[in-house]
Amino acid sequence: MLSGIMLIGGILVITRKNPVHSALALITVLLAQAAIYLMLYAPFVAGVQIILYAGGIMVLFLFVIMLVNIDRAAKERTFNSQWLVGIVAATALGGLFIAVYTKGNNIFPEHALSLIENDNTQKVATMLYGQYMFAFEIASLLLLVAIIGAVVMAKKRI
Repeated sequence: MLSGIMLIGGILVITRKNPVHSALALITVLLAQAAIYLMLYAPFVAGVQIILYAGGIMVLFLFVIMLVNIDRAAKERTFNSQWLVGIVAATALGGLFIAVYTKGNNIFPEHALSLIENDNTQKVATMLYGQYMFAFEIASLLLLVAIIGAVVMAKKRI
């Protein structure tokens, strides 16, 4: 079910003419991926997926979409003449998926261990705010400077 939602959302991302609709379809894909992470007992990764990608990165994408001149981009030709290369690549990828699905029974062991990590998030937090605290703060400072720079550049154009 979730993989179907991701596939349909991915198709909508590349087929919508309105970039805002494409961004909303991408948010749907990212939320379905977070749900898959939850099913794999990775709540921290699912939370990061929702907060960082579906939240922060998509807000950034929408901000850029709103700043770009969409009228000029809409007048340009959206698809180029490389349909043959795209169809060949899609067929090869589909053939690879089918081959792995039909003959890939021995990829994973039959009796995989089912370990549910109860303290995964606590271990990540201990490492992030313990040993790597300085690197974490430097990264947050660089992101803050980048955001301020983007706002200043956008304000000069408006």
